[in-house]
Amino acid sequence: MSTEIQKMMQDIGQRARSASRAMARASSEQKNQALLHIAKLVRQKADEIQKVNAADVERAKANGQDAAFVDRLTMTPKTIETMALGLEQIVSLEDPIGKVSALKKQTSGIELGQMRVPLGVIGIIYESRPNVTIDAAALCLKSGNAVILRGGSEAIDSNTLLAQIIQEGLVAATLPKDAVQVVTTTDRSAVGEMITMTQYIDVIVPRGGKSLIARLMAEARVPMIKHLDGICHTYIDADADLAMAVKVCDNAKTQRYAPCNAMETLLVNKDIAAKVLPELCKIYQDKGVELRVDAATRATLEAIGFKNLVDATEEDWQTEYLAPILSIKTVANIDEAMNHIERYGSKHTDAIITDNKLNADRFLREVDSASVMVNASTRFADGFEYGLGAEIGISNDKLHARGPVGLDGLTSLKYVVLGHGEIRT
Repeated sequence: MSTEIQKMMQDIGQRARSASRAMARASSEQKNQALLHIAKLVRQKADEIQKVNAADVERAKANGQDAAFVDRLTMTPKTIETMALGLEQIVSLEDPIGKVSALKKQTSGIELGQMRVPLGVIGIIYESRPNVTIDAAALCLKSGNAVILRGGSEAIDSNTLLAQIIQEGLVAATLPKDAVQVVTTTDRSAVGEMITMTQYIDVIVPRGGKSLIARLMAEARVPMIKHLDGICHTYIDADADLAMAVKVCDNAKTQRYAPCNAMETLLVNKDIAAKVLPELCKIYQDKGVELRVDAATRATLEAIGFKNLVDATEEDWQTEYLAPILSIKTVANIDEAMNHIERYGSKHTDAIITDNKLNADRFLREVDSASVMVNASTRFADGFEYGLGAEIGISNDKLHARGPVGLDGLTSLKYVVLGHGEIRT
């Protein structure tokens, strides 16, 4: 690592740590004012954002990036408006900072409670999605944190412009612009420095591909909130409503292919397979989805004339496609379905389609994933859809934060003691 990069990152870290003190004491009114100003600027500068983003997209295409990558990079009018709405939704959320809960008087006379406080300085390392710049900064801002954003080189122009917009909003609310900083170098050694800056950064949130997160898991000294894969399953139970199953499973796979909450494996109970698979798989094939199937599913579909099926391999059950490809397995019962999810799932999001309350309850209790759903598309596993305003990421860890990480996931609790001159005897 060059001395220049190291010095730059240390400077960013120092300024973020200094700004975090101001953010911790900022009022809800100040933070909301900043968020509303940013939302206003995002809408006002929508054309400029799209123009700058178009240059990033063309560069990515010229560099041979695949369609899923380009989709994540592209900012449309809908994407931009969703960012603005997310900012406004965060404004409407209750500010958790400074709230004291469970205040209780002890026998000694002291009063003991827990206060919700910011984590401090959060580092976000992400690839391709420039909307993360707004979403992450907004959540960190509302939760009283400072944030250092390191986006991918492919989105450098988009991220730089969005950071300028955010800083303008901070200044308008008399908050330090250093509370949100974007690392403007594309030198990858900046990431290596960032993930070891324990004196300045309290937690790292990686948003990117498997190779990035695997690298950070191996090298980071700063704690992380992360997930590695989004291998999401939907199980169609024997007692499922057929029309519902078709509608939900179509949406779970084809509403968008690139997000981590898109369904990658469909599990179907053998007793209902011949009733639901023909209609559902016709929809998939009509939309250009490649079907990778086990032997039982192939037999069901070929019996009624389906062609162009691919034999599923062991690797398919372990793959997050992020593309128009779907693995399908016919299972004997709910136990086989849950065993499959336990073996191959990534603990991200899994769903059951059923009218059987006993099976629904079992699925909710036994499937060990961050989001578990009954009769709903896995595509709902999202901070915006969960009413969090936006999300800083998805966590499939069990400590601190799990599932879509919103405001509470970016805070901690500390004990506060209110005394009246008590001493310990």
